[in-house]
Amino acid sequence: MFLESNVQNSQQLGWIEVICGSMFSGKTEELIRRLKRAEFAKQKILIFKPSTDVRYSESKVVSHDSNEIISMSVSSSKEIIQLSKDIDVVALDEAQFFDDGIVDACNELANGGKRVIVAGLDMDYEGNPFGPMPNLMAIAEFVTKVHAICTKTGNLANYSHRISKSKDLVLLGEREEYEPLSRLAFKENFNK
Repeated sequence: MFLESNVQNSQQLGWIEVICGSMFSGKTEELIRRLKRAEFAKQKILIFKPSTDVRYSESKVVSHDSNEIISMSVSSSKEIIQLSKDIDVVALDEAQFFDDGIVDACNELANGGKRVIVAGLDMDYEGNPFGPMPNLMAIAEFVTKVHAICTKTGNLANYSHRISKSKDLVLLGEREEYEPLSRLAFKENFNK
């Protein structure tokens, strides 16, 4: 778990925090929790999500447990820098869907003194590193990997197994399309 006591003071450069894991692991819950703490501390926050993510709301980030926070939909990482000028804490949800420029954008924001919190899937449905997430984890000062519970074994799950037959890399979905699996269950399912 990320400890706020590890954070540098505001006189120094910013930093990047990454929250990653499988579907249903609580990434967005943790992102919202951190943002609400920042709001309580009277910091100016702004959360972004990719314009393609319209599962629950176009103007909010919403967790699977229905917690929500007002957000801004953007279609490119360049917009984030332009919109974050007077913000203390910049957050991104579903970062795996952003363009590769998101890595440079996060670095620029952190180098400008901002706290940047990024949440996203670290692996796609085939178990491969997903989009810009590996590079974001590499440049982050803090990385938190959260886990779901495997629907087959009851063990920790870190894979997002796609139930539907779609082969598209990006398929926004819920419990009808995905289930969290442990390494063992994912390997057994993938080798069928």
